[in-house]
Amino acid sequence: MEDYNKIIESLGVKFIKSRNIRVLQPITIKNFYDVENSLTILYDGEVSFGEEKQKVDEGDMLFIPGGKHITVTYGDGSNPKTVSNEEFMTHRELYFEANRDPERIGNLPNSFGYVSFEAKVFDSVNFFTSLDIPPFIIKGEEHLANTINQILAEDMNDSAGKGRIIKIKTEEIVIEVIRYILKHRLFVEQLVTNSTYFKDPRLIDIFAYIKENLGGDLSNKVLANVANVSEDYVGQYFKMLTGINPQDYIEYQRMEAAVGLLRTSKKSIRAIGAEVGYKDTAYFCRRFKMMFGIPAGKMRRRESLMNV
Repeated sequence: MEDYNKIIESLGVKFIKSRNIRVLQPITIKNFYDVENSLTILYDGEVSFGEEKQKVDEGDMLFIPGGKHITVTYGDGSNPKTVSNEEFMTHRELYFEANRDPERIGNLPNSFGYVSFEAKVFDSVNFFTSLDIPPFIIKGEEHLANTINQILAEDMNDSAGKGRIIKIKTEEIVIEVIRYILKHRLFVEQLVTNSTYFKDPRLIDIFAYIKENLGGDLSNKVLANVANVSEDYVGQYFKMLTGINPQDYIEYQRMEAAVGLLRTSKKSIRAIGAEVGYKDTAYFCRRFKMMFGIPAGKMRRRESLMNV
């Protein structure tokens, strides 16, 4: 348990957004994808996920780790409209309507609430993504459900201290999700692996260097110098501890940073690609769409639709 406490203490948690959504028409989103973790609570109606359409019961929560492609159905699953992730992001307002009245949270037909957030170990590595765990249902956790509702209500208001309260409660959500995993002994093997590799200081140095130099040279030769191992060994070393090769990890970090810039800045696609390490804009755009299923420009438009 001490190892898990150390990991929790090292987590940098960041609230991204929350919404209370009413489903306007049943929809199945193929290969839905987001870089952030999300926790969805079903108030009324139906939500199911995966190829086998596993159902979420009313009052229960669906946790989707960041970086996971997943098929999700909102609304009546008997005859939903099936759309691609790109189509959903482009025409989100046709399927979802956001509630902005705190008094109506949990009281609307065919509705759910969700909170999305980052949880990074040493402010570098996405904790839940690093576990490589699938989406899963959280049942019977009234305290967690209430915390989501409190975040939704705070986010709809403009009271003093709103940001601080949301930050504290988002951290609480992350801890409660980890506690649920430990309590129910979910993903035991992944947790054991994760808790051991975060102890290696050389790996932490690599994570920190990558984060600070996303736009620069991150070849295996450079990483080998950071970790003080041979160039021939660094790829094997990184994969042995994390389960992925360093260049795949680097691309994910670059794309995650690009999404952040698309959401928070007015920089051009070319400038964003260059800032995260892609000199060839066309190549950056191809890789972006391959990873997220939508073009970079539509990812930016998606953010404006989040306010619909």
